[in-house]
Amino acid sequence: MFSGIVEGVASVAAVWDGPNSRKLTLDSEGTDWAVGQSLAVNGCCLTIAEIMPGKLVFDVVRETLDKTNLGLLEAGSEVNIERPLRLGDRLDGHFVQGHIDGTALLLENIRQGTDRRLKLQSPPELAKYLAPKGSVSLDGVSLTIASLGQTSFEVALIPTTLARTTLGKKTANWPLNLEADILSKTVVSWLERQTRGAARLSSPKSSTAAK
Repeated sequence: MFSGIVEGVASVAAVWDGPNSRKLTLDSEGTDWAVGQSLAVNGCCLTIAEIMPGKLVFDVVRETLDKTNLGLLEAGSEVNIERPLRLGDRLDGHFVQGHIDGTALLLENIRQGTDRRLKLQSPPELAKYLAPKGSVSLDGVSLTIASLGQTSFEVALIPTTLARTTLGKKTANWPLNLEADILSKTVVSWLERQTRGAARLSSPKSSTAAK
């Protein structure tokens, strides 16, 4: 579990693509890493598979590559990283699982003085989870939806976010990893199940069977 408060930016040292997976190597600082630990990389919860001097290695499976932008990374790319929450930590962002739901295509990166505003295309299958002033994670960054249209939504980036993450550097047509708010997904899924159940009970076939 993460909070979407990015701790830093890491550079991709190398990538190696196998038939069904990718080995992703990041430059890292510090020595308090351990094989098996989790790390959010552009919002994706990955497991440290190997540690080399100044580097961390991750195995990225096909499902993750298909749902995220990790397959587009190359040597020299920059990624947002965050360690998991610990019990007792402050929750400054929102609950982020590190389970990416899909990607949102960046339509515009608009400069507004010292701030930025990102306009993104709403993925059709995920649009139902987006709400005005609701939370969303984009490339691992906890953000608030500033405006919501029929097929797009916008988020605002303050100078601190621009300085601590990669979002301000993204250009149009980059697919940002999107994780919808867990609360929105829970509520919408529950309501959909209730609606389907009510529809089955009220159908003519169900009424006949009940008699």
